[in-house]
Amino acid sequence: MRIAVIGLGDIAEKAYLPVLAAQPGLDLHLCTRDRARLDRLADAYRVAGRSTSVEEVVKAGVEAAFVHAATPAHREVVEPLLRAGVHVYVDKPIADNLADSEHLVRLAHAERRSLMVGFNRRYAPGYVGLAALPRHLVLMEKNRAGHAETPRRVVFDDFIHVVDTLRFLAPGEVTGVRFRTRVRDGLLEHVVLELAGDGFTAIGVMNRMSGASEETCEAMGDGVKRRVVDLGDVVDYAGGETRTRRPDWVPVARQRGIEQICLEFLDAVREDRLLSADDALVTHAICEDIVAQAS
Repeated sequence: MRIAVIGLGDIAEKAYLPVLAAQPGLDLHLCTRDRARLDRLADAYRVAGRSTSVEEVVKAGVEAAFVHAATPAHREVVEPLLRAGVHVYVDKPIADNLADSEHLVRLAHAERRSLMVGFNRRYAPGYVGLAALPRHLVLMEKNRAGHAETPRRVVFDDFIHVVDTLRFLAPGEVTGVRFRTRVRDGLLEHVVLELAGDGFTAIGVMNRMSGASEETCEAMGDGVKRRVVDLGDVVDYAGGETRTRRPDWVPVARQRGIEQICLEFLDAVREDRLLSADDALVTHAICEDIVAQAS
């Protein structure tokens, strides 16, 4: 199966290429406009297929593509792939605005091609474990130190993970959505989101002016409390505190759910099973609402 990897930045190099290169039966084809980077990574993974444009990728006859280009380029990369009959896995977000995201989802349906969004936290073992617990209250923080940026960039490139993870961990239908933001000099400094439903509340916080870069998520309910720290360590509270650290030899890509989400996409392509991004649009719609308020 011929698979393209388009955009060879840090996340592709550190997380996706090691996973994809280890899978049997894949004929990888790498694509980036940076010729030196293209040749370096293709040589390192012994990949013959190399392109510097999406047009060349399509001509190479790939069946599916992993898109890791910069967010503003997502529509211009994903659209021609879908129109050429290529199944697409795209890093979150689908696009940096709801209208373009909806357009690409509609196009995937029209072309009968899979469009999968890289919400890897839904596959991360620590968070999958939280989803198996009774939980009336979910709390998530994802902070950065000194990284206030424009609202659209913060929300669609980073806070979108918090939005989608809260939706994933919500134990029932979300019927209420509330949020607050702090913006100074046009830059978003923090955002707080609350999702609520029958008997549960899920709260997400991002502080871009925090004193630390960190991610924590915890679930509580029916005498149970568990906290996941930086997608690795798991802390259970039951008559005391028990911390289970990430095993030393577990790859980071597996701990963060990247390996699992890649395999889900590849299996769907092999089985001719279409994956829809309809649910991901709900996450994108919430993000658009937050940006509208913050702007």
